[in-house]
Amino acid sequence: MAKSVEMENFLDEMAKALFGHSRDASIESGFCVYCGSEAKSFRNAISRREFSISGFCQECQDKTFGMD
Repeated sequence: MAKSVEMENFLDEMAKALFGHSRDASIESGFCVYCGSEAKSFRNAISRREFSISGFCQECQDKTFGMD
């Protein structure tokens, strides 16, 4: 399910405020919006999908959401 334009804009602006750069640009370039490292290795399909939502690499997902 796609997010509304308003939600996409909100998430992008929030990422810029929190992390200093765009969530969408980070996802597009394959780098973590949180730590800036390359986001190329994920534990499973769910974690890979989460990257496409949050822009967090596997390590930052684990730190933020836990390892389960």
